[in-house]
Amino acid sequence: MSEPSGKPRLLVLTTTFPRWPDDHEPPFVFELARRLTDAFDITVLAPHAPGAAPHEEMAGLDVHRFRYAPDRLERLAYDGGIPSALRRRPWLALLVPTFVLAQLLAALRLVRAQPVALIHAHWLLPAGLVGAVLKELLPGKRRLLVTSHGADLNIGGSGIARWLKRLAVESADSLTVVSRALHKRASPLLADHTTVEIAPMGVDLQSTFTPGGERPQDPVVIFVGRLVEKKGARDLITAMPAVLRRFPAARLLVVGHGPLEDALRSQAAALDIADAVDFAGHKANHELPDILRHATLAALPFCTAADGDVEGLGLTAVEALGCGLPVIVGDVPAVHDVVRHGETGWIVPPRQPDALADAILHLLENPDVAETLARKGRAHSLQTFDWEPVSAGYRTRLQRLLN
Repeated sequence: MSEPSGKPRLLVLTTTFPRWPDDHEPPFVFELARRLTDAFDITVLAPHAPGAAPHEEMAGLDVHRFRYAPDRLERLAYDGGIPSALRRRPWLALLVPTFVLAQLLAALRLVRAQPVALIHAHWLLPAGLVGAVLKELLPGKRRLLVTSHGADLNIGGSGIARWLKRLAVESADSLTVVSRALHKRASPLLADHTTVEIAPMGVDLQSTFTPGGERPQDPVVIFVGRLVEKKGARDLITAMPAVLRRFPAARLLVVGHGPLEDALRSQAAALDIADAVDFAGHKANHELPDILRHATLAALPFCTAADGDVEGLGLTAVEALGCGLPVIVGDVPAVHDVVRHGETGWIVPPRQPDALADAILHLLENPDVAETLARKGRAHSLQTFDWEPVSAGYRTRLQRLLN
């Protein structure tokens, strides 16, 4: 740990964090934390994973990773998150109690060793619950901010999971959710004293996700995201034959990986469009802007998964808009914070490939419309989702809790 600076110490509890440089894991917790080091000394506690350092400094952050199983069994976090891991390997549920206990014990050690004044827990479970227990077990006036990102509110809505989530919310001094849709989902869990605010995560729209490059001569439709049900890639592949009948040279570029990849490849082959679909695999965050700049439009047909999981915000749409692409998104509640239909993007009904194909063709056939959507979408995103206003909001919120 670096020498104390005199700034208040903030402990960040998370289950998603870069395991090493250029990791493909979503970087939003890291990006927010590193932008708060001007106001706080920050310790991050995240799960360990094979190949990750147990303790290191990253961009001025004191990063600790807790062990919860032997290397070969540490598969509960990362690569899509805990809910996705449990769907793929149900036996991992046996590790959940050990995981929570290990996170709690590691957090206790850190709080006893460091003058932690604030705790920021990302996700209600398990980090919000761990933060709540820390407040109860340890003396002192440590303040707790809990942030919900979506899956923690959208699934596990009954029984013990609901009770534990309510406990986390009731113990929080403040709760933030990343979209208006999640604000509605959180309301039944709120205690009288708990404040809840809408505070999204951000995207670097000033130096990373920016317009540039040459658009391809032949249309390139790009999909970016985990290859899981709620992202809607299956519907996009179903829509592509209709697009190819009008634009035979068009291509679909699928950026991401996940448990549905083999099924999606088989689907493309069955539709006889395998030659027009490129599976690029996962890409590091710094690689995405250049890939996006060389596409024609982004299609992100979000839908609600069978278990109730649904997109919490849709920052991939913001990244595409940042690079000057028009976006088509599936009509799930959270996307309305990002896209206003016909103004900053195009919204289609979920699980309706025909409507999705019509939207893609409409934008390909009307490039002036597509350009206007992209321009207005980027302007809206700059005001709402750029890291500068987002991190300033969290800085103010945390300082307010201290006072």
